[in-house]
Amino acid sequence: MRNGEAEHPELWAFLEGLRQGESLGGTVAAVERFGVFVALDRGPAHPLYPGVGFVTMPELSWRRFEELSDVVRVGERVTGEFLGFDTWNLEARMSLRAMLPDPFQAFADRVAVGERLRGRVTKVVPFGVFVEVADGVEGLVREDEPVVRAGDAMTVVVGAIDRERRRLTLVRPERRRGG
Repeated sequence: MRNGEAEHPELWAFLEGLRQGESLGGTVAAVERFGVFVALDRGPAHPLYPGVGFVTMPELSWRRFEELSDVVRVGERVTGEFLGFDTWNLEARMSLRAMLPDPFQAFADRVAVGERLRGRVTKVVPFGVFVEVADGVEGLVREDEPVVRAGDAMTVVVGAIDRERRRLTLVRPERRRGG
């Protein structure tokens, strides 16, 4: 017997019957520092947790957020894509972001390498700065000694777009010399 199968056969059977990619609806039951529990509209209740559905932080949104409560709140109705059955915790792992259009792919459809953009510095790190150039789309400008601060406006040029890894490389535009 597998973990939990004997103790909770109805829950095990329900979770085993779900198919990857299937849409699951429910209500946010609890927001914890490690993720969100969702009480699903169908299926049995969980014997220990506030919900059978569980969403990890990366699966909540395509956009960067500081607090989970910036994305969802207890009592809110949500729909997510079923990713898989966690046999250890007896949970339906879900993705809310999979149900939303990816802003990076839409950005990549309309922007070309070499294009000049204006953005806002969102984060300064020892090796460069992250610049938000569209809603939910950030890229890295590699710099040895960044001279800007978070919140500063910045002009950048698209250096590379990696659709598969969802990475955007940005560079500072070359300054013209002379008069």
